[in-house]
Amino acid sequence: MLTTDVLQEQIKKSGEILRKGGIVAFPTDTVYGLGADAFNSKAIERIYNVKRRPRFLPLPLLLNDISQISIVAERVSEFALFLAKRFWPGGLTLVLPRADSLPVYLTSQSTIAVRVPKHPVPLTLIKLLGNPMIGTSANLSGSPSTLTADEVKQQLRDKVDLIIDGGRCPGGNESTIVDVTGEVPIILRHGIIPQYEIQGAFEEYQEVNSNAHCSRL
Repeated sequence: MLTTDVLQEQIKKSGEILRKGGIVAFPTDTVYGLGADAFNSKAIERIYNVKRRPRFLPLPLLLNDISQISIVAERVSEFALFLAKRFWPGGLTLVLPRADSLPVYLTSQSTIAVRVPKHPVPLTLIKLLGNPMIGTSANLSGSPSTLTADEVKQQLRDKVDLIIDGGRCPGGNESTIVDVTGEVPIILRHGIIPQYEIQGAFEEYQEVNSNAHCSRL
């Protein structure tokens, strides 16, 4: 792990790289991520090539805070916001209806996956970039997720413009992905937030709404 001064310098340099359309790897609260400007088509294409990721699989986004949801998604349900307020910042990725304004190269599907990480490095990078940031795992598609900068180097080698060595990721597991585009949440990937916490939040939301409805009768 780098000293604080060197780490801060790498973060600052990474912000410049991202603004110029480059890609960087960085630690998060779950696993190491591979980032780029979400609104730079060339950078996104490069991430697909570096990861050897099939083009039909959309890339998830990292946001700086919950207020950025309106930039990338629309018709966000009350339950989706309930989950976001409960688990963000943290290891929950929400699949939401995409905003019509999103470019096709970002996703050709009707949904977009977003998360607010609980780690100072990606949050600072998003601020420096000024846009939502691609936040896919920093590994080759189909290979194990990376938890250290050395593991990123072993898989991606020199294909990344810069790898921020922030030490071992504290989470040690990928985010939990939940589709909240329907009436009932669907867990698409089991991850750092266990299923029972998602289910418990849903039951709590239903109970709160039920009590609110009864109070109006």
